[in-house]
Amino acid sequence: MPILVLGGGAREHALCWKLAQSPRCAALYCAPGNPGIAAVAACIAIDPADPAAVVAFAAENAIGLVIIGPEGPLVAGVADALRAAGIPVVGPSAAAAQLEASKGFTKDLARAHGIPTAGYRRFDSSADAHHYVAVHPLPVVVKADGLAGGKGVTVAESNEEGLAALAEIKGPVVVEECMTGPEASLFVLTDGDTVQVWPTARDHKRLRDSDTGPNTGGMGAISPSPQLTDALLERAMREIVHPTLKAMRDAGTPFNGILYAGLMLTPKGPMLVEYNVRLGDPEAQALLMRLDSDLVELMLACATGTLKDVTPVWSSDAAITIVMAANGYPAAPVTGTVIEGLAAAEALGVTVFHAGTMISPDGRLLAAGGRVLSVTALGHDISEARALAYAAMRKIRWHGGHYRRDIGR
Repeated sequence: MPILVLGGGAREHALCWKLAQSPRCAALYCAPGNPGIAAVAACIAIDPADPAAVVAFAAENAIGLVIIGPEGPLVAGVADALRAAGIPVVGPSAAAAQLEASKGFTKDLARAHGIPTAGYRRFDSSADAHHYVAVHPLPVVVKADGLAGGKGVTVAESNEEGLAALAEIKGPVVVEECMTGPEASLFVLTDGDTVQVWPTARDHKRLRDSDTGPNTGGMGAISPSPQLTDALLERAMREIVHPTLKAMRDAGTPFNGILYAGLMLTPKGPMLVEYNVRLGDPEAQALLMRLDSDLVELMLACATGTLKDVTPVWSSDAAITIVMAANGYPAAPVTGTVIEGLAAAEALGVTVFHAGTMISPDGRLLAAGGRVLSVTALGHDISEARALAYAAMRKIRWHGGHYRRDIGR
């Protein structure tokens, strides 16, 4: 069947890479895509967050399955429009996407249903939160309430740092107590009834080594997470994920798609940091490397309510993905710099997923965004995968970029 993927980052490149391996994939389109995706799919110049444009393209091209990668189209109601047109889609409704679109919505839901998370206060504007942050015990976590591309969070070690974070936020704010412990990423796939737990992962959010510097959209990921044991996973599902899905069903906004729970493994047990309503990036690159099943079959079952009939098979190998970001990221990434050596890197056995790249008029690969490449490798364990990925990184010639050297250490 013809398949359409919405988005243009490394997550969508990984999705297209895996979907293209399926014998059920007759044609593959991606909107808008990127130069890496163009090697496995036709890149389409439509706005992925425009419901009418997406439905029109899907209808004209007999699309049998749509997979929505980023959060923007979900919040814009693209999944709602596709379902109304009778087109199978993986992704929640705009109402269910509030779990990511509004941190305040999720915090209120957690409080109402006894889901463990940090204490918090909501404010209609950053100005309203000024006094609270100025006197709050440290450290304090300041979050933009809406979508922020994974970068609207500041863990302030001083009141001055908290106030500076507020100055950067336009609109509602959530201020939280600071939780401590290792972080872990928990993903489930659900058609609204059946819930499948995917392998665990761990994202590395901070820009620099040793988890220092500002928060980013993610500088690397590993799967599985060494800290999220089977016992903690079962507890997180029982205390966090299942109550959330039940609350959404009871509210008349059942969740269909991939739900990501960002967890803090505190001394009291797993606690919810945030939800994403789609595959995480860069976790998706590592997770999809480990999937031994047909992704088309799995996604179609999710879209059509038959997930109970499909059991995915996952590799026992470990995976790692390391992000190469443009200098200046996350504040003001420098674009237009030349990238070379990708073929030499992939010759070692890794896969390089593209995010912020473009092709110059003379055919050279250029940086065109903040997070630019994701170098992804498999190994018998994290150590082996890590060694392979970093050997490949050294083959890439790009003077305009940087990466962390401690992912998976």
